[in-house]
Amino acid sequence: MLNTMFRGIFDTDMTRVIAVSDFLLCVACALIIGLFLAFAYMYQTRYTKSFVATLALLPAVVCVVIMMVNGNVGTGVAVAGAFSLVRFRSVPGTAKEIGAIFLAMCSGLVAGMGYLAYAFLAALILGGMMLLYSQLDFGTRRGSSNYKTMHITIPEDLDYSGVFDGILTKYTRRYELQQVKTTNMGSLFKLTYDVVLKNPKKEKEFIDELRCRNGNLEIMVCRQETGAGEL
Repeated sequence: MLNTMFRGIFDTDMTRVIAVSDFLLCVACALIIGLFLAFAYMYQTRYTKSFVATLALLPAVVCVVIMMVNGNVGTGVAVAGAFSLVRFRSVPGTAKEIGAIFLAMCSGLVAGMGYLAYAFLAALILGGMMLLYSQLDFGTRRGSSNYKTMHITIPEDLDYSGVFDGILTKYTRRYELQQVKTTNMGSLFKLTYDVVLKNPKKEKEFIDELRCRNGNLEIMVCRQETGAGEL
């Protein structure tokens, strides 16, 4: 009787209906997997509440979708198109966020196909590797503390072409002017350099010499971010 209530209005006698108990079991497993992956992602990672909550629910959502497709090729293609639209209607995420989303979708897909043990196994192995890579700082660039981005403000009457070359050569192994931007109604220029410091301990001395050259205007130094971190 319960299974009859959950039949689709377009189902036929040839259509295989998922038992309610099987449906609830798959969704429950997917929710547990989602919680595990969310906790694995939060480990040593800056995150937002909304993203973690979404990550915890995503395996269950994908699981339900896959169960509802249930071998229908046309519906499967439509669902794939709907999922692909999500990527283009959201802000770019970091590589780690995208990886966590695909891991959650993978686990939900496997659970939706009914392979609950494989879903748990995949989540444990891949989620465990995520934790291991975070613990080992896998992929961290050697001497990353030496890589800095500098924002230097100069007056409009100062020719920025090569004005800091002598100082930059003295304190950095490598430098590159990335951006020139006008500010304060065009009365100031803001220069952005990517630099590799020779000695991080001399950073203050480096900044003091730059201040003497730019008229003691604003100078900002921050950790260098790479565009490869986003997808």
